[in-house]
Amino acid sequence: MLLKDFRDPWLAKRIVEKIHEISPKKDVVKICHVCGTHEWTISHYGIRSLLPSNVDVIAGPGCPVCIVPASEVDEAIELALKGATLICFGDAARVPGSQLSLIEAKAKGADIQIVYSVMDAVKVAEKEPNREFVFFAIGFETTAPLTAYEVLKKPPRNLSFLISHRLIPPAMELMLGIGDLQIDAFIAPGHVSTIIGLEPYEVFPKVYRMPTIVAGFEPIDVLLAIYMALKQIKNRIAILENEYKRAVKWDGNVKAKELIKKAFKVVSGNWRGLGRIPDSTLALREEYLEYDAHEKHGVRIERGMDIPPGCQCHLVIIGKIKPIECPLFMKACTPQKPVGSCMVGIEGTCRIWASARQELKPKFI
Repeated sequence: MLLKDFRDPWLAKRIVEKIHEISPKKDVVKICHVCGTHEWTISHYGIRSLLPSNVDVIAGPGCPVCIVPASEVDEAIELALKGATLICFGDAARVPGSQLSLIEAKAKGADIQIVYSVMDAVKVAEKEPNREFVFFAIGFETTAPLTAYEVLKKPPRNLSFLISHRLIPPAMELMLGIGDLQIDAFIAPGHVSTIIGLEPYEVFPKVYRMPTIVAGFEPIDVLLAIYMALKQIKNRIAILENEYKRAVKWDGNVKAKELIKKAFKVVSGNWRGLGRIPDSTLALREEYLEYDAHEKHGVRIERGMDIPPGCQCHLVIIGKIKPIECPLFMKACTPQKPVGSCMVGIEGTCRIWASARQELKPKFI
């Protein structure tokens, strides 16, 4: 299929008809996706407006910037204020810490540089060997191999890494333990799945009886994933299905996984809005601690203020409320002046809703 086929209006209408045919008539069904790009597609193409009124697609913790705890932003700020040059991605610079964001710390004299990739950070450090640089490595399994690759290559000694990489499946599993949060099926993230493959999701249908579908990012991908989830629910089965076969294989990207395994160990860690999740965070292995910013610069902050007063990001992150239910949404909290982390990143649910506005009619039907 060509790209245009995944946005074909006729095909979309047919799938929507099938969704309405197969959906339960009364019971409310909640399908949770765990990917900021899925939320962008759902919101910008008006997919929710096409679904039966009792079928709700909720957004889980699929934004890597949104779930970085304030304490790690505080560590990055402290490093920068102590004299190191803090290198990060653009979104990361605006994520709120306990008191400041990195961009606000820059206004107070901190040296912050924005790059597009970890490779750019290495090049910056190579050009100025007499200065100390720290790369704030944020992201899920999708970006972790890139950080691992540079660490394994033994980068310049004046570059260290503040690791903030996290793993998606443990967060999905934690959500199933939230008592008053209804989830009837998962749509697993496509980008992450290209790396980790299908196997890590087996636990959800086998142990939790939770229909789980790995999906791509085009409108047809998402509609098909919703249909596949509803079909499982109707038939009272729970299996792992791969809608995104053109990109996701059972074993994922074996080389990328090997890089992650060589450079990192899996540890427990905090997520903004979710708290501490066992075996959900990556940390550099002992043989690479010379590149660990915590060890090299002696900076460690255990607690921070993740949720500012009045902000409801912790509920948005788990899909318990929609952004418009937060009292600060598009009032005190806007893309121009974000209060909560969900309004910062381009994959943040609040940021996406602010740009797409859910009342828009479908854009491709």
